[in-house]
Amino acid sequence: MTPINVHNTYKQILSYLSQGRLKNAFEHAENLNAELQSPVQKENLQSMQTSYKYMLQYFMDGMNDPDRKSIYNKLIARLFIIASQLREELLTRDSSNFEFTQKRYFPHTPQISIGKLREDINRRDKKDELQDINPENQEIASQIETDFEKAVTFLFNYFWLNSTYETHFLELYNRVTDDEFKDSTIRCMLISALTLNLWRTFDENKLLMLVDACKSTDVFAQQRALVGLCFVLAKYNRFLPYFPAIRNRLIIMADEDATTESLQNIIIQIIATTETDQISKKLQEEIFPELMKLRPMMDKGLTDESLFNTDEWGEINPEWQEMIENSGASEKIQELAEMEMSGADVYMSTFSMLKSFPFFSEFSNWFLPFDTHHSAVNRLFQSDEKSMMTVFLNSNIMCNSDRYSFCLSILQMPDMQRNMMKQSFGEAAEQMEEMKKDEALYSPQVQAKAIAKHYIQDLFRFFKLNPHRNDFGDMFSISLIMHKTYLFDMLSVDDELKSNIAEYYFSKKLYPQALELFEEMEKEGDSSAVMYQKIAYAYQQTSQLFSALEAYKKADLIQPDDFWTVRKMAMCYMLAGDHENALETYRHAHFIQPANLPVRLQIANCLMEQKKYDEALKNLLEIQQEHPDNQRVLRMLITGSLSARNPAQADYFASLLLETSGLTAYDYVISGHAAWSMQKNQEAKNHYNQTLTLLENNWEVFVDLFKQNKELLTTNEVDENEIPMILDAIRYNQPIDPVLV
Repeated sequence: MTPINVHNTYKQILSYLSQGRLKNAFEHAENLNAELQSPVQKENLQSMQTSYKYMLQYFMDGMNDPDRKSIYNKLIARLFIIASQLREELLTRDSSNFEFTQKRYFPHTPQISIGKLREDINRRDKKDELQDINPENQEIASQIETDFEKAVTFLFNYFWLNSTYETHFLELYNRVTDDEFKDSTIRCMLISALTLNLWRTFDENKLLMLVDACKSTDVFAQQRALVGLCFVLAKYNRFLPYFPAIRNRLIIMADEDATTESLQNIIIQIIATTETDQISKKLQEEIFPELMKLRPMMDKGLTDESLFNTDEWGEINPEWQEMIENSGASEKIQELAEMEMSGADVYMSTFSMLKSFPFFSEFSNWFLPFDTHHSAVNRLFQSDEKSMMTVFLNSNIMCNSDRYSFCLSILQMPDMQRNMMKQSFGEAAEQMEEMKKDEALYSPQVQAKAIAKHYIQDLFRFFKLNPHRNDFGDMFSISLIMHKTYLFDMLSVDDELKSNIAEYYFSKKLYPQALELFEEMEKEGDSSAVMYQKIAYAYQQTSQLFSALEAYKKADLIQPDDFWTVRKMAMCYMLAGDHENALETYRHAHFIQPANLPVRLQIANCLMEQKKYDEALKNLLEIQQEHPDNQRVLRMLITGSLSARNPAQADYFASLLLETSGLTAYDYVISGHAAWSMQKNQEAKNHYNQTLTLLENNWEVFVDLFKQNKELLTTNEVDENEIPMILDAIRYNQPIDPVLV
């Protein structure tokens, strides 16, 4: 059985369990064990099937069994766990996947004894002791840090890769995650390792360990655990009801206001990652190119003398603002600032190119909290003086992974340039630090939200940028189903979260997800006009016109004569081909706002669709008197006149249209049709040639546009057989297509 077969069989077992088809699930589990040849699992499966058969027999005999539901659920839970274990063992044995390769390789790597691990993780105590005895001995200090980093890496790999944890390692884990242990770095790393382990394979005890970590007084560890919990619970959502111990712990968590607020924030942040790819694309294709245009202009204002003159280092060139405004980049800078202020991940694109440093070759470093003592970056932080860079790196601007990327890139600079960067903006550093303190005091949840956001971004970079990312199931593939989870239902009892997420989905144009929540809210009694408007609009944007129309009608019943609603209803009728109701509804919209030009034009359009050309043209002529140069009005007069078999009138309005500016290819086509209907063949040909020019001589597009309104020609007695002739006449004047030569 190949690894692909193993994985597919496992997925089939989960599907059967979800459908309640336990016999099929048992058969597939036995197939997996036939490959593994585990006597223990064979006995487990046989024992479970015997229990299940007895239960079925009692059921068929009509015997009352009050424990039947409980036994049934326990069988599903146990079979789910056994299937997960069988998959894990088989893939560990045979898979070439990076993660399972590391599982096989880890026992053969240099091991660190539990005694040395206990000693090496006490970095702070050892450094404090060294400070008292011999503070000048940098060699020992460096060795303490090196030993600590090796211990962290080893323990991360141990808790990430092992299926079961030995007792003394569990004791060490409990010691590290205890609130009395002061080093947050290793605590955070073990939580990340545990999360990855659970993401690979479900384990009830490990999940309860993660839930315990959510109670940590260390806000960094706490937020990591909560983020990991959200992802893990979403992945195994359909099986959570079969594990009452987990369910009960989650219910207790939901009673804690601070935890609930954190979880709500994390869910929103996870959903927000769906925007990151679009933001990165916008930055690369629109904003950065515009800003790069400023570089040559800025360079002209810098000389060698001014660059190295420390008195002038912080002076801003007054001409730069004018340069920015004149270049058109000002709007792009403002847009970038607004995106950052709204919480968007604007640095993913920038730092994606800085993940190739050797630092990131160590797998665990993708999850490492930023630590100025780390050997990879500590050269930047040798002095005690405050620098802009120190405060900047400790602010809420960048996630941990990007801070390491930033520091590693700074270390590649020449010494003089790096030192100037470190020492500059001392006053600004003080101001930033004070702002950070004030912000934290103003809102106790600010720090927690920032930590969660940064950890989510760290995870996002791992799953999108790590060279082995394709060997991991992407956590963020489930970002848009967070609102369907047991955890979400538990948190949204008061509907505030549900409403907030629905509005967020709607604002980000994630209409299918918004609809799911809006429809739930409707069933639960929310029946405001605004909500029905949003439901209708979401249906409209997903091309569900009839559902949109029904929702607009409900909004209209609650809040009659709302112009926006009535106009949208008319549009839905129009798109559905119900021109009679569309006309009636547009007339009602006209009654509400008589001066609205688009509505008046739509009324004329509806009349033409019903072939009431005289009435439509009468309305259009009235509008044209009020708006003589309006191109849309003139276009409709041309097509309406041709439809009414009045080519002379069409030709007249075509002459008025051609006197306006900003004409389109369509304008020249309908003007050509009007001229041809008047037997002005040469004039028509000239208009068609102008169309081709605007279409950059794309013949296929021209022919499609020409034939869209072919009936306007035949309606006005143009012989259909002449159409190929005029097309050929136009074609002869076009450049020769090199493909045809």
